[in-house]
Amino acid sequence: MELRLDREGRLPAPPDDRPKLVGWYAAGPAPGGPGTAVVVGHRDTRTGPAVFAALDMVKQGRVVEVRRADGRTAVYTVDAVKTYEKAHFPNELVYGTRKRPELRLITCGGVYDRRKGYASNVVVFAHLTAVRDATGRR
Repeated sequence: MELRLDREGRLPAPPDDRPKLVGWYAAGPAPGGPGTAVVVGHRDTRTGPAVFAALDMVKQGRVVEVRRADGRTAVYTVDAVKTYEKAHFPNELVYGTRKRPELRLITCGGVYDRRKGYASNVVVFAHLTAVRDATGRR
C-alpha cells in the first residue's frame, strides 16, 4: 500500500489490522527505479508475528523481490542489516540519495516497552540487481 508521512513527519507502518501488508513511501522513488525506495512493515502486532517478524535475521547476499504495480519485479541483493535506536536514527544514511537504485526495508526492533513500543528500527540495505517483466525475463 502507499504510505505518506504523518503530522510529525514520520513514516507510519500499515494499519495494525493488516499485519502481513507492507507499505511503500509513495512520495519517494518507486521500487526498481532510480533512488532509494523505502518499504515498511510490522514486526508483530497484538495478533502475533507480522510480515517483517524475522527481518533482523536476513543475511547479506539474500535476494529480495518487489512486485510492482506495472507487473514487473524489482530484484535487490541485500548489502547489510542494521539496527538503530529510534532516538539516534541516521536519516541521511537510510533515506538519502544514492547513485544507484536501492531499497530499504524497515521495521521495529530492539527492546520492547509496553508503553513506548520498540526502542529501535531494523533496516535492510539492498541494491537493485535486476528488473524482470511479467513473464520473468530481464
